Amino acid sequence: MPAPTLHHRFADRFPELALPWQAQETDGPELVLLNAGLAEELGLDADWLASDDGLRLLTGERPGPEAKPVAQAYAGHQFGHYSPRLGDGRALLLGELVPPRRTRDADDAPQALPTWRELHLKGSGRTPFARGDADGQAVLGPMLREYAVSEAMHALGVPTTRALAVVATGRPVRRAGWQPGALLARTAASHLRVGSFQYAAALPERADPVAVLRRLVDEAILRHHPHAAEAENPALALYEAVIAAQAELVARWMLVGFVHGVMNTDNMTLSGETIDYGPCAFIDAFDPAASFSSIDTQGRYAFGNQGPVAAWNLARLGETLVPVLDDDAGRAVDLAQEALGGFQATHLAAWRGGLRAKLGLGEEVTDADVAALTDRLFPVLAAARTDWTGFWVRLAEHVASGAGRGNAEASASKLAEAQMLVPGAADPAAVVAWLRDWQSLGPDAARMRAANPVYIPRNHLLDDALTAAEDGDLGPVRRLLEAVTDPFTPRPGLERYAEPGPSDAAPFVTYCGT
Repeated sequence: MPAPTLHHRFADRFPELALPWQAQETDGPELVLLNAGLAEELGLDADWLASDDGLRLLTGERPGPEAKPVAQAYAGHQFGHYSPRLGDGRALLLGELVPPRRTRDADDAPQALPTWRELHLKGSGRTPFARGDADGQAVLGPMLREYAVSEAMHALGVPTTRALAVVATGRPVRRAGWQPGALLARTAASHLRVGSFQYAAALPERADPVAVLRRLVDEAILRHHPHAAEAENPALALYEAVIAAQAELVARWMLVGFVHGVMNTDNMTLSGETIDYGPCAFIDAFDPAASFSSIDTQGRYAFGNQGPVAAWNLARLGETLVPVLDDDAGRAVDLAQEALGGFQATHLAAWRGGLRAKLGLGEEVTDADVAALTDRLFPVLAAARTDWTGFWVRLAEHVASGAGRGNAEASASKLAEAQMLVPGAADPAAVVAWLRDWQSLGPDAARMRAANPVYIPRNHLLDDALTAAEDGDLGPVRRLLEAVTDPFTPRPGLERYAEPGPSDAAPFVTYCGT
């Protein structure tokens, strides 16, 4: 098979935001994991990718004669503090792939337009954007973490960048001791982010920042929100579309118990895809204040803060768009503020709509009814430190078994059911009353099973698998992937992947991996 063609659209259209660069040489790359299903979607041959030529593409050493690899420039607010120059310090955009056209189910259905997918590397060597004494490299564990979690998120229906491959570089890298070096090849609808707009807005006058912003707006509309092109004010329509996409994305994160861990503005995409899985984690015990990142000492990016932080980040995007929203700066600010004012309603609608599905309730059940139920439920779950994922699975089984029907009194059997559903509940009778009110709305077990995953990348299991991989055993990673890439279907032999970590374990902590 000939090497795939890597287009260079971003490199050509945004020289102000791209620095031509080459990946570092590796010492004999070896394939660790290859996402054969994703390769097929992209029109790539998995066997070819595993060959020497394919590996040299995946490491960026031989991306093809037409490729123009670049390190992207962007700015960003990191933990609330503005950095005017960040960029791909250890990453590289190899270029864009155009996957083959695919038809819908019906033979006579029109073909979908081709969708650009960017091929991007992490850990491909130091670039001029690297800070301090950073070496630009990556190690095996964090790259496998992003592979596993991003593929789990994709299977959960959460918009995300995707992992194509993890490749060992053959070079040991010094972190906490020497660790095996590796890099990740991932794909994305694009890597346009809030930080891209922040960088463009701060360009010197001679670079004509407003012209660059207009090109960024046009590109984001073309790539991600084409309906905005038909609006009276396309830039405003784009901003509204990004607000809606991010409001819904964060709701989806929270519905599956995901904590991103580093929601800086350079980690918020215009496409609405989840990007960067450094210090991420999934909650076991339900806790709105859950925070796992070793560097998030104030809990800025805690589980329950993710909605407000997303809105804060989007306000920073709105600031950059002021020059292109309206010729009158005051009017532009008013337009941006009005658009951002819609974030909360969109986020809550997505959150409550997701909770409606998790509760197995039909569309006839209003958001107010859902809110009334969950406002009673969540304090009980938090007080009992109830496993978020396991609770919903048990609740679906409760409906499927027909339990809880009949006499509404808090009999001994009903109290026992409540204790099974919410172990450690301080007031089982209150759980029984909640169950009665919920079941009066006619929950459907099939709807619940479709909305509530059995398997997520449990923190303790993922860490154990990564430790084994660093010692040369990929078996645990592969078994974890088997579970989390088909998360809604319980299977014999995978019971441990549905269980939370030990209750007496030390608090879980995640690290950036840099």
